[in-house]
Amino acid sequence: MGFLGFLLLGLIAGAIARAILPGKQKGGWFVTLLVGVVGALLGGWLGSLLGLGSVNDFFSIGTWLLAIGGSLLVLLLWGLVSRKR
Repeated sequence: MGFLGFLLLGLIAGAIARAILPGKQKGGWFVTLLVGVVGALLGGWLGSLLGLGSVNDFFSIGTWLLAIGGSLLVLLLWGLVSRKR
């Protein structure tokens, strides 16, 4: 998957993760993009580590599930970190 495809995957995965976990998250589309890209990286890394797959193909359902799952994990962690301030 190319760089622009990975950014698009991250933006959409971050938006889906924010829709699943609504709340008072700060930031606009750029923060959503960062959450999605970091989540896709984390999901792909954990998926390959556990033997579940990786984020190689843009149109694979496994890629999307790993990216969204990673984005949800990043959102949860970000909520825990930002709540303590």
